Amino acid sequence: MSAPGAVLPRRPAQGGPGLVPQLVLAVVCAGYATGAALGWGSLEVANVMGDFGLSAAAATASVSCFFYARGGAGEGENRFRPAWLLFSFSSAMSASGNGVWGWYQVVVDHPVPTPSMADLFFLLFAPPAIVGLLVLAKRPVTRAGWVCLGLDSWLIGGSLLTLSWSLALAHTAHFRGESVARAALNLAYPLLDIVLVSMVLALHFRRSSANRTAINTAIAALALTVLCDALYTSPLLRAHYRSGQLLDAGWFAASLLLAYAPWGARRLGVTRATVPPPRPRPLAAQASRPIAGSLGALTPYLAAAVCTLGILYNVIEGRRVDRVVVFTGCTVVLALVVRQGIMLVDNIALTHELAQKENHFRSLVQGSSDVIMIAAPTGILRYVSPAAAGVYGRDAEDLVGSELASLIHPEDLGRVVHEVRRFLASPPADEPAGRIECRFRSGTGEWLNVESTINRHQGGLILNSRDVTERVRLQAQLQHNAEHDPLTDLPNRALFTERVRQALSGRRASDPGTAVLFIDLDGFKQVNDTIGHQAGDELLIQAARRLQDSVRAGDTAARLGGDEFAALILGDGGRDQSARQRQVHEIADRLRLTLSQPYQIDGNEVRVAASIGVAFAERDVSARELMRNADLAMYRAKSGGKNRVEMYAPQMQAEVVRKTELAARLRSALHEGEFALLHQPVVNLTTGRVAAVAAQARWRSAQGILFTPAEFLRVAEDGERTAELGRWLLEEAVEQAAERGRAGHAAPVAIRLPARRLLDKSMPLGSVEALLTRHGLPSGALVIELADSDPRISFDELERRLVALRRLGVRIALDGFGSGYAAINALRRLPIDVLKLDRGLVEGVVESARLHKITSGLLRIACDLGMQSVADGVDVPEQVLALRAMGCTHGQGMAFSGPLDEYRLRRALVRGSFPVPGGAALPVLSGRSLPSVRVPHSNSETPVPPT
Repeated sequence: MSAPGAVLPRRPAQGGPGLVPQLVLAVVCAGYATGAALGWGSLEVANVMGDFGLSAAAATASVSCFFYARGGAGEGENRFRPAWLLFSFSSAMSASGNGVWGWYQVVVDHPVPTPSMADLFFLLFAPPAIVGLLVLAKRPVTRAGWVCLGLDSWLIGGSLLTLSWSLALAHTAHFRGESVARAALNLAYPLLDIVLVSMVLALHFRRSSANRTAINTAIAALALTVLCDALYTSPLLRAHYRSGQLLDAGWFAASLLLAYAPWGARRLGVTRATVPPPRPRPLAAQASRPIAGSLGALTPYLAAAVCTLGILYNVIEGRRVDRVVVFTGCTVVLALVVRQGIMLVDNIALTHELAQKENHFRSLVQGSSDVIMIAAPTGILRYVSPAAAGVYGRDAEDLVGSELASLIHPEDLGRVVHEVRRFLASPPADEPAGRIECRFRSGTGEWLNVESTINRHQGGLILNSRDVTERVRLQAQLQHNAEHDPLTDLPNRALFTERVRQALSGRRASDPGTAVLFIDLDGFKQVNDTIGHQAGDELLIQAARRLQDSVRAGDTAARLGGDEFAALILGDGGRDQSARQRQVHEIADRLRLTLSQPYQIDGNEVRVAASIGVAFAERDVSARELMRNADLAMYRAKSGGKNRVEMYAPQMQAEVVRKTELAARLRSALHEGEFALLHQPVVNLTTGRVAAVAAQARWRSAQGILFTPAEFLRVAEDGERTAELGRWLLEEAVEQAAERGRAGHAAPVAIRLPARRLLDKSMPLGSVEALLTRHGLPSGALVIELADSDPRISFDELERRLVALRRLGVRIALDGFGSGYAAINALRRLPIDVLKLDRGLVEGVVESARLHKITSGLLRIACDLGMQSVADGVDVPEQVLALRAMGCTHGQGMAFSGPLDEYRLRRALVRGSFPVPGGAALPVLSGRSLPSVRVPHSNSETPVPPT
């Protein structure tokens, strides 16, 4: 109880609940002792307190031990419950004996007979207590241990018997005039006490470690009982003993101490659990042997000494040595010899086992591939295993005697020292072993990555080390691969995002000069499609090298994926934001020029351009937002004509939001009937007659906004939505053309469809044929304008599809002629009926002499091939005159009419023609014409305004 008790005064808030029972126990025992010393005031009170007081104290101990054994013991103390039940029974016997004694002395006022029932109860006190102590003892593991426990008990008991027999028991045994029963009873008390004190002394050195405080308290209570019994057995005290004297205070205190033992110790255990673990003891204190262990080893010799003292007492007094003393002394000596023999054999076996384990351990250490080192508390290596030669390239003998710190890399030394100190300061139970990683110097002078497991050893360390250099290199390589692009070895998107996040935090958080550049290579897909993906990979590698060489050492160049690159330009801390923006814009423009220089790939000169978006860091902007801003600026550069640098502006985000909202509304526009079909007349430039009408879709949203095809097709990025719009346009145009034909307003209808849509499986040839048959549209009444020059489209498949459509009476027009590099190839391979000049040529045909010559040449090609020519975007009279002079036969544009709804279109078809600038008809190059609509002509009507 001393260990936890010493902690209690230091923590009153936690030790208070355990201190109160101790104070109550001390006060009660002191009060009883005071009353016994003063005689209790009268003989009657002394008899009551001496008999029934002791009975009540023993009964309290019995009830306390019983209830603790039934329900109060913890889960880890289940095996000790029988001991507390035996202590309960022993205390009950003591209570019964004192109760019978009080019955005779107090109630019936009669001397206690000898022997009586009280003697029987008192004699039954010792056996259960002895068995209970055996249950509490630490059980020996081997049979020899049990024999040694019995011998130790006999050594103590025999020596005490020899001494007590020489002093008093011999006189009691030879007392004349007493009956045999009385003499046996007089001997039974001290003999049982000797057995009990033998168990107490033997078990004091063999007590279990579990709930040691409770066991010590119980042993102290029984020891106090035995001491009082020994004093009572003494003839000198027994002759003058009567109830209520001071000797009863010892029995009273022993009973209450036994009652307090389990519960008070349990409180102290709880209190002690809340106390922080003690600091590690000094090395000398850890190495010193416990006093209890030393006394336990000296127990047999102390017992033999006591026995010798008993015999010497008889010799000194001149008495004849009693045969009981001789017999007991001989058995004690024999037990000592047998015990020493057992210990000798056990020590020999342990020495042999230790030698075997040492040899086994030495073979394991010698053959281990790990390096095992033992370091003294000073850091000097005392032992190094032979594996050091293979791992460190240095002999073990060379390392022994050197300092451990001299082997560790200077950059790792501070961390290793800190970790070792923390490990040694932590309780061994909480952290039995540790692990450190550092770099060790090898025999060749290079640094090896070493992982070591450390354990405590006599104040120093045992290190089990292994070379993990290859593992560290592999981990570094895997980490590099996870953060870098495998093709260009530039940082990938994840690492670039982390670098941007770092640039926006710390001391650079408030620097507005930090900028992010997003770069896209214009024309890279054509490189992949024309000269192959291997050439495209080589182009990316060269572009990455140029990008890396163009940024500063502290900046970051990265490949985000595909042909998209990025650069992080760190700010210089300047406050002139406009100057910084100009500087970064110049850097981006130089980078654009660098990336746009020709690339030499497999002997070929390949050219691509670069579109660059720039975004600057702002206050409270995140890395993701900054990269998004640069991405938006880059897409603005691409949509603005490519090969340019665009700075981010806040309205770009608003446009993205608008585009997203527009795309969301577009998904439901077709099903809710928000699309309308308009037609723009195609006019003969010579006669002004309406030769055909071009169908165009318009979207009037629920908010009343009218969107042109160029606006809503930009947001219809998903193929499914575009295909659905194409099917609706075809069906609606054919249906309205058939209705106009039945009403007498026949005119061929031209529908603009991408080439990839014609090859789409969602629009099979049978569906077009079924559509024409269902509405009864005559041959030649449908013109499909081929509006795509995607080089990835198979011309063979497209040719087969167009030939099949022509068999159905569908005429084919090549839209955007003069703008795509595949136009000549399309003329050569595809069955084309009409050439439709690109709007870009028509817009500059008057102002630009170069475009005038190009357009004139294209129209001559159409004439030579016998094809009809249509000019798209004829908006002013000067264009009409110029195109007609060059031989263009038909035109479509605002010079005649804009797109018309169905009502105005029918009015225009009834009128039949539009005024042609220039008056009389001019001669044109021969060629086939679109079938004209024969309707009455009237010059009195004004042109129908566009909607």
